[in-house]
Amino acid sequence: MNNKISLILIFGMVLSSLAFYLSADETKFGYTGSEKCGMCHKKDADGNQLKIWKESDHAKAYETLKSEDADKLAGGKAVENENCLSCHATGYGSDASLNDAKFSHTEGVGCEACHGAGQGYKSLKVMKSREESVKNGLVVWENDEGISNMCLTCHAMDKKPEGHPHNEFDFAVQYPKVAHPNPNTAK
Repeated sequence: MNNKISLILIFGMVLSSLAFYLSADETKFGYTGSEKCGMCHKKDADGNQLKIWKESDHAKAYETLKSEDADKLAGGKAVENENCLSCHATGYGSDASLNDAKFSHTEGVGCEACHGAGQGYKSLKVMKSREESVKNGLVVWENDEGISNMCLTCHAMDKKPEGHPHNEFDFAVQYPKVAHPNPNTAK
């Protein structure tokens, strides 16, 4: 009987250790907000990514939810509708305890919608190494197909309610409007 209890205890400890090990690998990163990203990504010599974002429709995506038309499409308050917020508000529903204190999903579709939550890679020390940045949550797109597929997570027609503006998404037309290469790292 004692052998069975010992085996059960050992088995339980092994499973607990395994579960802890596996969950430690799935680090969750918090959001920082585009202004935090822009602290380093704002110089003309580096491609002025912050300015490009601020002038884009992505930066205004949350604001579009404040209209009567948006409320009609949402069938209620669009700014409270999970389906609307999932595409119009980066980091909506994220674990607030992981996010930067100044982060707000109301900034619209920010840098981290495409590049991953930045809390783990925001520091200059980490950003100096592409490998370390990726290890800490930075999403780096290797080709236009990957970028297009990511865009379609929100821009696909089947994701939008009937009557939603811009139902047609043409990557070749739309992507150049938001592309923001860094001339120092462009291939």
